[in-house]
Amino acid sequence: MSERRDVSINVPVLARVEGEGAMEIEVRDGHITELKLRIFEPPRLFEKFLEGRSYREVPDIVARICGICPVAYQMSAAHAIESIFGARITPWVREMRRLFYCGEWIESHALHIHLLALPDFLGYESAIAMAADHPEEVKRGLRLQELGNSLVRLLGARSVHPVGVRAGGFFHAPRAAEMAAKAEECRAALPEVEALVRWVAALDLPDDPQSFTSVALRHPDEYAFNEGRIVSDDGLDIDISEFHQHFQESHIPHANALHCHLHGKPYLVGPLARVNLNYMQLPEAVRANLETTSMRFPSNNMFHSALARAVELHFALLEAIRILENYTVPDSPYVEVTPRAGIGYGCTEAPRGILWHRYELDAQGRVVQATIVPPTSQNQARIEEDLRRSLEALGLDQPDDEIRLRGETVIRNYDPCISCATHFLKVNIKRE
Repeated sequence: MSERRDVSINVPVLARVEGEGAMEIEVRDGHITELKLRIFEPPRLFEKFLEGRSYREVPDIVARICGICPVAYQMSAAHAIESIFGARITPWVREMRRLFYCGEWIESHALHIHLLALPDFLGYESAIAMAADHPEEVKRGLRLQELGNSLVRLLGARSVHPVGVRAGGFFHAPRAAEMAAKAEECRAALPEVEALVRWVAALDLPDDPQSFTSVALRHPDEYAFNEGRIVSDDGLDIDISEFHQHFQESHIPHANALHCHLHGKPYLVGPLARVNLNYMQLPEAVRANLETTSMRFPSNNMFHSALARAVELHFALLEAIRILENYTVPDSPYVEVTPRAGIGYGCTEAPRGILWHRYELDAQGRVVQATIVPPTSQNQARIEEDLRRSLEALGLDQPDDEIRLRGETVIRNYDPCISCATHFLKVNIKRE
């Protein structure tokens, strides 16, 4: 047996991922005997911060959990609160919530594709380095990100930590002229997004087939954003209130982030899981555009997540156009709600996957207890499983820098928000 060798590698480029972490690997006889994705970002205690707060404060507090996907946190919270109060939102509010979500998906997917994933796939250490050789691609990503941000601002007053959401709807309704101008802007971006899907489909992405369980919301009439049942490709089909009867969270000693398992096993949430499960609910134009390429879904290659994001970006832009073109100014942008005690649930599709909330409120609408299960926690066990497979497939006799780079690429492919998950990458490899 050879002498054990410990190697520590600092990886500053994981500034592309929000949060702090490290990967520890133990190798024996060419196989990984132990792999730990250590998340030492300190717990942020948002669930405890919410206790004692009025339901009116909840949407603005939970929006601070993430600067990239605050809409998801606000929507899951609003749905849960409204379910307790028995509130029935208007069709106008429902459509505007879908538009709100379109903005978040567009900005988040554009950011991930162009600034996080493409540098890995094209061989650059950062988007800044990539811009020297691919300036138009980087500019395209920034344009689309800003378009998504502008849609969030229409209803949220600002794109980061928006403040326009309330139980029952929104605080204000945009003017018709604003919405007409935004519709024209979205229509102008459509050819660029259609081309983006075809361009990502033509990339030489790593070939890394795996076996995994996809989990997402499904709605009978539409591609799900805000509503639906939780389904999987192995037969799960449950109401969101049944989440904790099938999904188990546990604390892992090596990470501050909780791990979540479905019936004791890792599972996948996010764009690839959604497209795998709900492909036929995408608009015909989205499917027709993709079908001009050689790529098909469902896919068992995790690196096809980049293409799934592009497909969803196309969908979100078309959905935004549809809503904007049919916009009318309402009599009121919200319905009144009446506080009462109870327990409620909300589950919506954040860009990174399903985001589950449970609230217990008292008779005055104050939070007694809150539980928030973000998508990164749900993907955490799947990421570790993917790392183990991908690194062994790469070859553990490769130089440490090569192992580190593949590990980073795998992790970034999930677009994890480590800060959200702790209620990147130093690598320590031990070889025997």
